[in-house]
Amino acid sequence: MANKAYVELRRKILSNQLFSGMRLKEGYWAEKIGVNRMAIREALTRLLGENLIEFGPKGGHFVKTLTAEEVKEIREIREILEIGALKLLFKSKSAEDLDLLDEICNDFSNMVQKSYFDGALEADVRFHETIIDLSKNQKLKDLYQTSNIPLFHQKLGKSQTHMKDYELTDVEHRRIVTSIRKGDLTTAENTLHQHLIRGEMTTLDLGFE
Repeated sequence: MANKAYVELRRKILSNQLFSGMRLKEGYWAEKIGVNRMAIREALTRLLGENLIEFGPKGGHFVKTLTAEEVKEIREIREILEIGALKLLFKSKSAEDLDLLDEICNDFSNMVQKSYFDGALEADVRFHETIIDLSKNQKLKDLYQTSNIPLFHQKLGKSQTHMKDYELTDVEHRRIVTSIRKGDLTTAENTLHQHLIRGEMTTLDLGFE
């Protein structure tokens, strides 16, 4: 039960369904996930050790608030790992690999169209994790997994600015896949680089300190 709670909460933090500064209440999450409070407590202890959450000044567990410098470092490490994975993927790509990425792009689009934004954020995470998986390099996969790399964005809503971010994300993801299909690694790399830079800038605009 503790592992189930840990996996669920970690996933929601990394996809920013649980965003910076949000309090994690044991009772609420025990009921929502369907486990006991002890399981939630153990999960929170693990997340605390991984630096994904922190204690509040008056007690309680909160999703860690990122500084501008931490956002920059996240973008840099993601760029190093994901562009490296993209190069490996490019060498051994198959039609099935690219179809899988297309399917994730379609999932993302469908979630946005249905205003299911938590699902869209999860599809966004899945797209980047799949690029890592398709590198077929287990050490790289392990490093990415243990680095606890979140999406940049805070929880996005339905404002015009947020919707533009979703639209640009969809365009950039699809351009990466199309470029790989065409054998154009340079455009795929440049698009991924621009995508990550934009994510960093969007995050800072949304108010990280």
